[in-house]
Amino acid sequence: MRTINPWINFNGNAEEAFTFYKSVFGGEFTKIIRFGDLASDEFQIPENEANKIMHIALPLGKHNVLIANDVPEFMGRVNEAENRSKILINAESREEADQIFNGLSAGGDIEGPIGDSPWATYAGMFRDKYGIEWIVEFDPNYNG
Repeated sequence: MRTINPWINFNGNAEEAFTFYKSVFGGEFTKIIRFGDLASDEFQIPENEANKIMHIALPLGKHNVLIANDVPEFMGRVNEAENRSKILINAESREEADQIFNGLSAGGDIEGPIGDSPWATYAGMFRDKYGIEWIVEFDPNYNG
């Protein structure tokens, strides 16, 4: 596998938090996608959610990336007193992504089946049988 990176869920303040993290760690954001950037007839975004962060990435060191998103209101608020993170695994192929996804999700709850994503990757997410949240992704354009 290529990397494992922490992914944090926020209640609408991901950009504010990441601006703070950037001031501490330095560097530049490698990706910022807002929910409005993905809006289409098939994936409608309410106006009050359009500017929220769907994906933000800040490299830390040579091989690590801190990632986050805002949780849309329709999914409910993130309980900030509980775990609000996911572990992101970047696989080297679709086959490896399927193998990891199927293995780790066994006995758990699949939140998003693995498949082609609106952001041009192959991804899926689930909570494993121990309650840990995971995202498995293969990005054919990843250069790491």
